[in-house]
Amino acid sequence: MTRTHWAAVVAVVLALLFAGAATVASAGGGDSATAAAPTADSADAGFARDMAVHHQQAVEMSFIVRDGTQDDEVRRLAYDIANTQANQRGMMLGWLDLWGLPKVAPDSEPMAWMAGDAKGGHGGHGGSGHQAEDGSLMPGMATKAEVERLDKAVGKQAEIEYLQLMIVHHNGGISMAKGCVELCTVGAERDLAEGMVAAQESEVALMVDLLHKRGADARS
Repeated sequence: MTRTHWAAVVAVVLALLFAGAATVASAGGGDSATAAAPTADSADAGFARDMAVHHQQAVEMSFIVRDGTQDDEVRRLAYDIANTQANQRGMMLGWLDLWGLPKVAPDSEPMAWMAGDAKGGHGGHGGSGHQAEDGSLMPGMATKAEVERLDKAVGKQAEIEYLQLMIVHHNGGISMAKGCVELCTVGAERDLAEGMVAAQESEVALMVDLLHKRGADARS
């Protein structure tokens, strides 16, 4: 089993472990996720589905770089990102279960839940239409070729590749989370999205600094 495949398996296990706990916690809160459950084409459902896919790739890339370098700073950052995003992914998948909605919407394009020129915003955060493995476009997502390149890199080169890809990935995720803050109706989900924005903006600043220490810059 390759490192990429192992990372994907671990990420799925983590997400499933967190999903059960997150579902119970959401249902028991004052702003219950079960009250006026969102529809399948709502921003709430669309964000949960799309961000779950987005987070899955961040978890995968983080496990890859932890195998590719012995640098404590980068390994610690990668662990934090993988742990946080697997947890959040479990929460979002748990909400979809709670709402009785599918985790995949084959009849709906990715990012359709965002109004205006959200899809055109892909290029505004470090990339022109990065492509997910299923061929769908998501803001900031690495291409299959980029993930494979990261998987083959080692040492300092792996650190630089990871930091550059994850900055783009985070910036795309921030734009999606801001969209949920504006459009989502479930308070718990808006709170989660606000937390994503704050945390990922902080991590982007840290990653830019880590790149500079390695004589590299973020990709424009």
